[in-house]
Amino acid sequence: MDEKKNDGKHHDVNRRDFIKMGAAAGLGAAVAGIALQGCEQGSTTRSLSTTPRIMKADPIDPVRIGFVGVGSRGSNHVRNILRLDGIEIKAFCDIVPEKVERVQQWVTDAGFPKPTAYTRGENDYVRMCETEDLDLVIHATPWKYHVPGCVASMQNGKHAATEVPAALTIDGCWELVENAEKYNKHCVMLENCNYGRAELMNLNMVRHGVYGELIHGQGGYCHDLRNMKLGGGEVEKWRVEYSIKDNGNLYPTHGLGPIANCMNINRGDRFNYLVSMSGIARGLHDYAVEKLGPDSKFANTKFALGDVNVSLIKTMKGLTITLYHVTDLARPYSRINMIEGVKAISKSYPDLIYIEGKSPFDQWEPLDNYSSEYEHPLWRRIGELAKGSGHGGMDFILDYRLIQCLRKGTPTDMDVYDAAALSVIIEMSEISVANKCQAVDFPDFTRGMWETREPLGIVEA
Repeated sequence: MDEKKNDGKHHDVNRRDFIKMGAAAGLGAAVAGIALQGCEQGSTTRSLSTTPRIMKADPIDPVRIGFVGVGSRGSNHVRNILRLDGIEIKAFCDIVPEKVERVQQWVTDAGFPKPTAYTRGENDYVRMCETEDLDLVIHATPWKYHVPGCVASMQNGKHAATEVPAALTIDGCWELVENAEKYNKHCVMLENCNYGRAELMNLNMVRHGVYGELIHGQGGYCHDLRNMKLGGGEVEKWRVEYSIKDNGNLYPTHGLGPIANCMNINRGDRFNYLVSMSGIARGLHDYAVEKLGPDSKFANTKFALGDVNVSLIKTMKGLTITLYHVTDLARPYSRINMIEGVKAISKSYPDLIYIEGKSPFDQWEPLDNYSSEYEHPLWRRIGELAKGSGHGGMDFILDYRLIQCLRKGTPTDMDVYDAAALSVIIEMSEISVANKCQAVDFPDFTRGMWETREPLGIVEA
């Protein structure tokens, strides 16, 4: 395993250390201190009282579910889960009573009892977790509520599932891991892109050796969100805040999740260290001037987030990943989704592949040419059922697998260690950007378990 030891060129930094240095001497001096002096080795490793373990639970049937946040994403989960067997929806929590009333009606229209409403404010999810007899709480809220919501769920004896990212900070990631282990509860990040048709087909082909040894991956979140951030509506009230104050990769999990699965991250390999660079910030300012006027609030706001962030990741076994974050420029949507091995390479938008000895020489061909042989069993079995459920069907398969694992008592496809490893990139990238691309070590949330855990298999519907 190359580069496992800290050689003085990259450092293990946690949020408390970084903030303390910044408060004491200013951000510039803090960054210089990291670069010149380094940090104590292992500062993102915690000595926990519990032994690291894979969360296990007895089969649950039916699965009793509560929802926190029933806006666009939460409502989509409600629609999907209402189509599944072995579920009972017991409670909804949202700060907007009308949204709760709408989804309550969906449940009663489906022939179930009316779920209890929790609408007493932004922290009423705590009362729901303390009061309701639930097996699972699904959180689809603004980012800052993901960690406290999941922790409240686990501390009150419920499994937790959250929209992405699971946490925004290194400390937040550790908090999820600590509570999942302490209470032996699943804490699942709802990374729907892991269940895309192309992504699962690629995973199937990796498992069947089509790519040979994997070498590199490239992913990203390349999505024009200027109107979502500045154009009004409920999203503006929270999402644009991060563009104003943070500079790094703020949304890494969509592009990285499928690559991590193919590379057996946390199951035979793990992320080692990261470097990150951001460019200038122009997109939101220019959009605000053009669409909202030169005298508008956002036309006169200074945005910290660079229009393009590029992060490079190296794994303990030497594999490399390039990860992009681009949300403030005019562009078509893409997650890139490139997997490269010794024998083959594929990419998406559109879905293409080149396999040495099979594809026309030096030419891409449609990935779908290989679907008859390598279509993932989940898509082969329930792909038609998934159509129309959101994001091309991946949302339904995500919810299907979560409920299926709970009903069978099997480990979830993505666990708390995966949620932490993918989400921790947010703050790590911010630290690296602020420190002129200095490399930052990943915490080992598994505390060594990654070396012996089995890779994800190809599950059936």
